[in-house]
Amino acid sequence: MDNAHDMIATAAPFDTAKLDRLMDDAGLDILIATSRHNVQYLLGGYRFFFFDVMEAIGTSRYLPVFVYQKGHPENSAYIGNRMEKFEHELGRIWTPTVKAEAWGTIDAIGLAIDHVRKLGTARRVGIEAGFLPADARDHLFAGCDNVEFREAHFTLERLRAVKSPAELDLIREASERVVDAMMATFKACAPGMTKNDVVARLRREEQERDIVFEYCLIAAGRSHNRAPSNQLLEEGDVISIDSGGNYRGYIGDLSRMGILGEPDSELRELLQEIEDIQQVARRAIWPGALGGDIIAAGEAAVKTSSHRAVLDFTAHGIGLVSHEAPRLTATGPVPYAPYDADRPLECGMVISIETALLHPARGYIKLEDTLIVSETGWEAPGDHGREWNSSRLTA
Repeated sequence: MDNAHDMIATAAPFDTAKLDRLMDDAGLDILIATSRHNVQYLLGGYRFFFFDVMEAIGTSRYLPVFVYQKGHPENSAYIGNRMEKFEHELGRIWTPTVKAEAWGTIDAIGLAIDHVRKLGTARRVGIEAGFLPADARDHLFAGCDNVEFREAHFTLERLRAVKSPAELDLIREASERVVDAMMATFKACAPGMTKNDVVARLRREEQERDIVFEYCLIAAGRSHNRAPSNQLLEEGDVISIDSGGNYRGYIGDLSRMGILGEPDSELRELLQEIEDIQQVARRAIWPGALGGDIIAAGEAAVKTSSHRAVLDFTAHGIGLVSHEAPRLTATGPVPYAPYDADRPLECGMVISIETALLHPARGYIKLEDTLIVSETGWEAPGDHGREWNSSRLTA
């Protein structure tokens, strides 16, 4: 996936043979993708800058549409906004057919219907129901006679499950830059600042590193509340920062710990306990290992701890979307079937592992790391700042 601002598109930037196999498995003849992340993937990293922050315009919303016919990538089409003709002129959209003519949902899906009809008989069409507005869905259903519509979310997720070398480079950059931003933010923390102040500083630090700030979960002092607020920081407070930063579409999602002052022996032991669990989980990651082994290893380590009643461990896939394939557990914070629990991990899969301790007296203590499955086991981009990061004490 190249930088959308530099790329010149010439051919399908994804594994069309893999997509054809997945569509065969799902019984799909044609695929209509409408989620921004999947359209971005299918276009090789291209994402229209004008709607990068907000999708609403006029009386409707921006709806990018990608149409793919199984076995015929040469029949692929992209339907976009009228202003995307400028991007098309620069050679950034690879599809042989480009219809940069839409303003809202109905005209966008109408152009998709026209293209599907030109492809001939299509008995089964895959859609992304969760990313298809109701008005566009109704128009699509009414405009395609004798067609069975099926959910294509799983098909597209499996297509993205193993990241390309270019994608992995973006994930590395996202992870490194998010942690660098956290380290700079911890150094700037001082008594008298609010949690809102800390989040604002992190936002600036991420933006300076060409990261799109998405969120920051922040806990401070003895509180386990992780919402930004006007809670004041005090000397000795622990600070947990868990942030998602987006680099060219790919997520850096990590968590590190800071403190206003120096940690005492108990705090060092608590963070080391979390670190030990994280390392146990890492040792379960290698090509061919079962996805569920990561969960089993982390949970087993939690059970041996004297703090097991207040410890929480989980792991999940990450990439263009948080909590994407590989799907490791059905008991995590985001519910889905554990498809990969009894299937082998593959090189290029990306996994987030996280351990949190909700200590009743010392506060919320957490580490979250990103792991890339590699030929030698795993790689951990953004793996610095794992100790207590001390902040200055003067306001």
